[in-house]
Amino acid sequence: MNTLFARFAAHLDAVLDQLEAEGALPTGLKRSAITVEPPRDASHGDMATNAAMVLAKNAGTNPRALAGLIGPKLEALDGVVSVEIAGPGFINWRLADDVWRAELALVHDLADHYGRSDLGAGKRANVEYVSANPTGPMHMGHCRGAVVGDALATLLGYAGFKVTREYYVNDAGGQVDVLARSVHLRYREALGEAVGDIPEGLYPGDYLVPVGQKLAAAHGTKFVGQPESAWLILFRQTAVAMMMDMIRADLALLGIHHDVFTSEATVQQEEKPEAAEAWLRAHDLVYDGVLEAPKGETSDDWEPVELPLFRSTKFGDDQDRPIKKSNGAWTYFGADMAYHYQKAQTADLLIDIWGADHAGTVARIKAAVAALTEGRVPLEVKLVQMVRLLRDGEPVKMSKRAGNFVTLADVVREVGKDVVRFTMLTRKSDAQMDFDFAKVVEASKDNPVFYVQYAHARIASLKRKAAAEGMTVEGAADFGKLDAEDLQLVRMLAQFPRMIEAAAASQEPHRVAFYLYDLASAFHAHWNLGNDRPDRRYLLAGDVETTKARLALADATAQIIRNGLAIMGVEAAQEM
Repeated sequence: MNTLFARFAAHLDAVLDQLEAEGALPTGLKRSAITVEPPRDASHGDMATNAAMVLAKNAGTNPRALAGLIGPKLEALDGVVSVEIAGPGFINWRLADDVWRAELALVHDLADHYGRSDLGAGKRANVEYVSANPTGPMHMGHCRGAVVGDALATLLGYAGFKVTREYYVNDAGGQVDVLARSVHLRYREALGEAVGDIPEGLYPGDYLVPVGQKLAAAHGTKFVGQPESAWLILFRQTAVAMMMDMIRADLALLGIHHDVFTSEATVQQEEKPEAAEAWLRAHDLVYDGVLEAPKGETSDDWEPVELPLFRSTKFGDDQDRPIKKSNGAWTYFGADMAYHYQKAQTADLLIDIWGADHAGTVARIKAAVAALTEGRVPLEVKLVQMVRLLRDGEPVKMSKRAGNFVTLADVVREVGKDVVRFTMLTRKSDAQMDFDFAKVVEASKDNPVFYVQYAHARIASLKRKAAAEGMTVEGAADFGKLDAEDLQLVRMLAQFPRMIEAAAASQEPHRVAFYLYDLASAFHAHWNLGNDRPDRRYLLAGDVETTKARLALADATAQIIRNGLAIMGVEAAQEM
């Protein structure tokens, strides 16, 4: 994407090529750590680079001396007004006003595509997120990971990756047998039996009542009084299917739709774990051995058992890991390893979004992927902290119907999809978060959701008012009418593409929310200049050309807000 910071990064590359050709720089120096970005202090200029500091040591010189060679060549570039060398060797430069005016025109030209890039170069990224056990409706414990994963998938697509959104259905473990037993109780209840309180260890939520009713309608009393072996598989399959329908419906309320749903049971039925084990044994990465006794266990209450162990320590884990249990069943790790191996066949990059309570398993699964792909397919695991629900500062009471948790559906219906999604991205995913029902709908600057939406709604209102007064943004505006205070807002707009690339490279979609809040703040500040100074207003009755230029500036700001909100999965408000 030929946006401003990308262009000047390319110009800097060309300058360094020139210095190499002149013999002032050795050839082959690594440039990957060089950045072109806004200075931390805006008074220092429009752009800054650390190139001299990155290259000086290997070039056999000092940073300020090297900066003295780079600076004049940068200053000779079209659009560069001045260059300064700061501190130990930073290079800062200022751009002509027309450069910013040209960037504003580019925002209008590219519209929805402004900020897109080819950073991913078409690489295939598999993003697995949510993957909640199919034992009930989505609750708010799942919400944050769902939003983070979905926004990350969209962000990566915006940055040039080919993205697959995947959900792993954990339908092969003991929890789905408990689900089937819980449903059998509801099945008997549907046939008229008084089941009383739900026994400890079963799922108590009323959401299983329809499953029991469906089975009762289909099979009558056939499975009453029958041994578990007669009905467990059928009840398990029916319950999982209905729970997944419920989960899909809950996710749809958040605007989330996966491309692939992979069944753990199917992975095992297709003997994918056996294939993974065979490959690992052939490469001497699985052996039969005995685990050390757990800490605190004595020889009297610890019975060593020979198990197939994956050489996880070869890949940075703190101990080797069993892939099977003593009864021959696959451990969760063994099955999960095979599932990731399957995903890696059609991906160049794997990303998992996990709850923070799974932190202890990250090292082993990363080790398994590194082994099975021979390092070709990296796995990134993003940990997401839980969300604490509050109402006016007090913890929210749980829902009896849901089985002692707050459903995602209830929250979305109360405050809306956009509020939920935006709020979930207002903090880094591994930081604790409070979700206060009152604060997330508060109309104040302290509420990022409101503040960003209000900026877009204010611009939409401005355009309606302009149209009513016969002034529109149609046709070419003379950006020469925009002065230094107007161009400060353009500087903020121009940072959007580089922010997108940085967010995608770090896999941190919350950066989009942070940027949008800063942009909204800049826009509101620019708007408020007109409160005390009539000449700073957007609609100037006696100056059609300046009005047209400022309307175009506002329109570009709204475009960037829409682009960012689209990545977050949030609709832009037209009025508030």
